[in-house]
Amino acid sequence: MVHNSRNGIELFLSCVSQIRYNLSMNKVHLSIGANPLFYSYLERLGYQIVTVLESPYLNSGIASHPDLFMCKMGSHPKSSIFFGNPKKPKDPYPKDILYNAACTGKYFIHNLSASDKTLLLRAKEMGMILIDVRQGYTKCNTVVVDENSLITSDEGIFNTLVRYSDIDCLLVQPGYVDLPSYSTGFIGGATGRVGDRILFHGNLKCHPDYYQIKQFIELRGLETVSFDEFPLTDIGSIIETSGWSE
Repeated sequence: MVHNSRNGIELFLSCVSQIRYNLSMNKVHLSIGANPLFYSYLERLGYQIVTVLESPYLNSGIASHPDLFMCKMGSHPKSSIFFGNPKKPKDPYPKDILYNAACTGKYFIHNLSASDKTLLLRAKEMGMILIDVRQGYTKCNTVVVDENSLITSDEGIFNTLVRYSDIDCLLVQPGYVDLPSYSTGFIGGATGRVGDRILFHGNLKCHPDYYQIKQFIELRGLETVSFDEFPLTDIGSIIETSGWSE
């Protein structure tokens, strides 16, 4: 349920404020809509969950998606996070995609005409190479595996990335990902790197490209973790942070 009252807005902004200014080791930013089994798994690994509440400015299906409010600036677990202004992402598109870039540490991938200007400036200051793509929901459509390896269900993103000789990109079939209130979700929004694991929020085995995805990840020395108990579901990415962020 979206908080439409003044109290709801204050609660949402208070949550974002705590996310931004109360950071320490071993935290994962996770939508309030994530499955309880997923929460429990992360807690058993020793992570503290930073729950992202629903924004009153967005459709309820995506209102608590972390990747609409923050941008991880690299593929490594210790990569910094850029926290946006929580009041800025709003319906309709493209006002909701300001911070939804996919970043490897070397590359900043987004529809650059829609990127938040302060986020773009930060990427430039970090020396990142900017890659312009048509798809504004870039992170939603992209699994960032490591600095040079990505998985996407978007042909436009794939066709752009394969022009770069040092980028390995796996194109998978779109769909097969749930997203409440929408006809389909995106694979990038159902995933995130936590430590040396790529976590999938739900049952990846039901995806027709399961074996290719698993092999692509494990060839890079990372573990693939998914959950058979519930459908693969887009929750706006799984974002780990270690230490202070931007």
